[in-house]
Amino acid sequence: MSASVSGIAIPDSKLAREITEFIRDTETELLFNHSSRVYYFGALAGQHRGLPFDAELLYAGAMFHDIGLMPSHSSTNQRFEVDGANAARDFLKQRGISTQDIDLVWTSIALHTTPGVPEHMHPVIALVTAGVEMDVLGLTYPQYSDAERSAVVGAHPRTAHFKEDIIQAFYDGIKHKPDTTFGNVKADVIADKEPLFRRGNFCAVIRESAWRG
Repeated sequence: MSASVSGIAIPDSKLAREITEFIRDTETELLFNHSSRVYYFGALAGQHRGLPFDAELLYAGAMFHDIGLMPSHSSTNQRFEVDGANAARDFLKQRGISTQDIDLVWTSIALHTTPGVPEHMHPVIALVTAGVEMDVLGLTYPQYSDAERSAVVGAHPRTAHFKEDIIQAFYDGIKHKPDTTFGNVKADVIADKEPLFRRGNFCAVIRESAWRG
């Protein structure tokens, strides 16, 4: 049984169970727990904002959004976001999900590192980014209650040094194709790890967020 936070839980459906199994078997524990928290924080954001959303599609977007960081799903020349979106598309297509719904999930993943755009789009797209911005950047930290944050982290823990761990995971997943980060917040990750490619603001926001670890 999944945790319930303010009435939000992982959908109890065959598709959601298959997504959970696939992502748990494919991603590191760090990314699996992060992606799970992205779902909860995104769904809670939808609840806070009064946005109706399809929980299965939001779950698919949240859980697949970082799979492009894994070597098994990483291309040599595409943005990792596109790799993840393509992996989700293939997974959902094999299970008979409609093209319209697949397109929503694809876009939610492809745009999750493009600030200022997803929030104006369909709730599934907007809320995947909302979950990412909360869990990684802490941009909306005060908009969640202490109880909500504690329950989500209790169900899917952050590592003791999550800020640095997630930056390292980003770097490990994209360092072989730095050119794909052009015009993208992930360029700041490369710059942080490689002094000759230094650009600093994205990682500074992560490190200065309200999260303790």
